Amino acid sequence: MPRGPDPAFLPDMIGPISVDTDRSVWVQKYQVTVAEWNACHDSGGCALQIVVRSDQQPATTPATGISHPDAQQYIDWLNHETGGAYRLPGVAEWTEVAQGVLPDKPEPLFTDPSLRWASAYMVEASIPRALKPSGSFSTTDDGVSDLGGSVWEWTQDCYAGTGEPLTPDRCPAFYVAGLHIAAMSFLERDPARGGCAVGVPPAHLGLRLFSDVAS
Repeated sequence: MPRGPDPAFLPDMIGPISVDTDRSVWVQKYQVTVAEWNACHDSGGCALQIVVRSDQQPATTPATGISHPDAQQYIDWLNHETGGAYRLPGVAEWTEVAQGVLPDKPEPLFTDPSLRWASAYMVEASIPRALKPSGSFSTTDDGVSDLGGSVWEWTQDCYAGTGEPLTPDRCPAFYVAGLHIAAMSFLERDPARGGCAVGVPPAHLGLRLFSDVAS
């Protein structure tokens, strides 16, 4: 007899949250944690296992070091286990949800193109780097936490450079959302080591679930 959906794996979702005039989404309150991720690994759904430091708790530590295929592997497993319809967000809807907790876009520090490196250096120096427990950063009026923290979140939006738009299965890089929007190689797990396709490298790479339906 087939096994039914397992409610033990259901994530904590906030919603409905309006993202445009006629559409709402449900958004995971915190980023996927190490404990949630390793439940996927332990059941054989995720190849990657994440290990925390001795001073960290798996249940309250965001899962990081995750590539775009890793994130999709987790989502596929979770949807299979719960019967849900979870997905990665688009950049536009992520930005809409994060309104009110992200800083206003600053004016350029330098207008001279030859000094663009200095501007990027100063922006990078201001990014929070320490990995902190869930809930350590700001929370939106809707109750979604840590959108402006030290973990950038994979989106479903492909970055194809100046070429023609690509389907997700052929995309070389995807946008990640956080204090600023950047584009990362789809296989990148460590932005500090691998760098960015476009933009200042984020501190950590993780994921947060979105859904178009209540769970």
